[in-house]
Amino acid sequence: MSRIVSQFVQRFLQRWLIRLTFAILLQNFFLHAAGPAVPILLYHKFASPRTDFMTVTTKHFKEQMDLLSKNGYTVIPLAALVAWRLGKGPAPSAHSVVLTFDDGNLSFYREAKPIIEAQRLPVTLFIYPSCISNASYAMTWNQLAELAAEPIVSIESHTVWHPNFKQEAKKSNPADYNAFVDMQLRKSKAILEDRLKHAVDLLAWPFGIYDPSLLNRAKAAGYQAGFSIECRAATASDSMMALPRCIVLDEDVGPRFLRFLDAAMRNAKN
Repeated sequence: MSRIVSQFVQRFLQRWLIRLTFAILLQNFFLHAAGPAVPILLYHKFASPRTDFMTVTTKHFKEQMDLLSKNGYTVIPLAALVAWRLGKGPAPSAHSVVLTFDDGNLSFYREAKPIIEAQRLPVTLFIYPSCISNASYAMTWNQLAELAAEPIVSIESHTVWHPNFKQEAKKSNPADYNAFVDMQLRKSKAILEDRLKHAVDLLAWPFGIYDPSLLNRAKAAGYQAGFSIECRAATASDSMMALPRCIVLDEDVGPRFLRFLDAAMRNAKN
């Protein structure tokens, strides 16, 4: 009797192992077929202590960067992700992540820059030039030029003054609204290129707002890629002019930060 039971258990385990192996192989096949999924992280400002909802404390920002390194993530330039999507570069490796920073807040220069430089992390800043050297919360053109000279820093467009395009559309007739959109897209690009002496061809949509008409006008203005605010990892299935990004909050530390990254991967389009 014991021999029969032993044979039954052995056959059961063999079948279970075969099914498990097949399931793992099938999962790996579909993950490979779907292609890379890369979380694009979005930060706005930094302070110690925290001042508002969009602020990440300097301490927690450093912890987040350390967690990326300790957990096998590789920070890649946003340009590398765009090159892959355009068919001009290799696919990102597994566990790649991108760092972006919107608005040109002075706290990036004072708080985040030393951490990024110490770890040599490639980053992209999306700037709306109306605030630069004008608003007390913003960097100066000299500071931006200093950053632009760093090989690890890329500076791109965030329109001229960060308008809410949904609200603007309600206030204007179609012709005036289209002219306003074109001004925001083209003038920002031209100002940044003139000031920083490098090509600007990436755009972050203010408030993450976009629609088919805006995407087309951005492409016509010379942008190769645009970036929204929808928390999922970017894949080959996403629109080139509305690649998703995830806003990182101060609460996203420790295991929660890793769960945040895992959720972005799970939510990615296949």
